Amino acid sequence: MQDMTIRDFQEFIRNQYYSTDSARGTPGTFLWFVEEVGELASALAGKDQANKEEEFADVLAWLCTLANINDVDLSRAIEKYTVRGVEGHK
Repeated sequence: MQDMTIRDFQEFIRNQYYSTDSARGTPGTFLWFVEEVGELASALAGKDQANKEEEFADVLAWLCTLANINDVDLSRAIEKYTVRGVEGHK
């Protein structure tokens, strides 16, 4: 499963966890996401590269979960950074 696109990874997360994640809802899922961001912050303060990679992966997975249960296609959402002419282009 190397070299997945953002869309592929979001779909993978949907297939694995959508029923549980949607039952939990956005508020509960957002709390899990924030907890993972906190764990990433702690990892970034340390020197353990493997831990940093693990926490980045966790944050990305929970972000995909939030996007899935809120009907947001992350590949489309990031077009504001990648496609000129899209509203909000940076």
